[in-house]
Amino acid sequence: MKKDMLYPELLEKLNRLEKLEIPTNRKKVLKPFIQYVQKRKDAGDSIILNFICTHNSRRSQLGQVWAKAISANYNIETDCYSGGTEETEFFTNAIKSLDRAGFRIQTEEGKNPKIKVHFSENEDPLVCYSKVYDAPENPSENFAALMTCSHADENCPFIAGSSARISLDYNDPKEYDGTPLASQKYDERSDQIASEMIYVFKNIK
Repeated sequence: MKKDMLYPELLEKLNRLEKLEIPTNRKKVLKPFIQYVQKRKDAGDSIILNFICTHNSRRSQLGQVWAKAISANYNIETDCYSGGTEETEFFTNAIKSLDRAGFRIQTEEGKNPKIKVHFSENEDPLVCYSKVYDAPENPSENFAALMTCSHADENCPFIAGSSARISLDYNDPKEYDGTPLASQKYDERSDQIASEMIYVFKNIK
């Protein structure tokens, strides 16, 4: 995918985020992720990523969406999924943060609605909703399990079918729900995840 195939407002966001410095400790955390993607790409194997958190409502959804858009931006073919140890719903504040970032969102009403997240005129949208990580629509083999929260990481020591298990562990913006800081804190977490996905995929040769 060429860069001008992304929505202009999303591309502008990525260009700003690319300038963010990744702390040294986070570079160490991301190194196994880079190595996994590089190894799969070099072998000509599919790069299948499943972002896993407890409720599949915030961090894992942000990981899935940003990884797909950014890998496409760097012309690296990936299949990106997310799941939880429990099924809840894709939380409104996280959806709104993606909207502010430049994604185009189609929402549904009801319990655990399916949310269509568009990042390009030329690509199908991601259909995002809360599900357990081993739901039938998620991959069952040869995928990387990317653990985005410490609770899921500690309580799921083994992810069946995964070819790699990588701990990323992002702080939960949930604690700011219902406060004046909610939008700011969700955007901060979204930006962190996005900037780290940029760091990963721009380091793939």
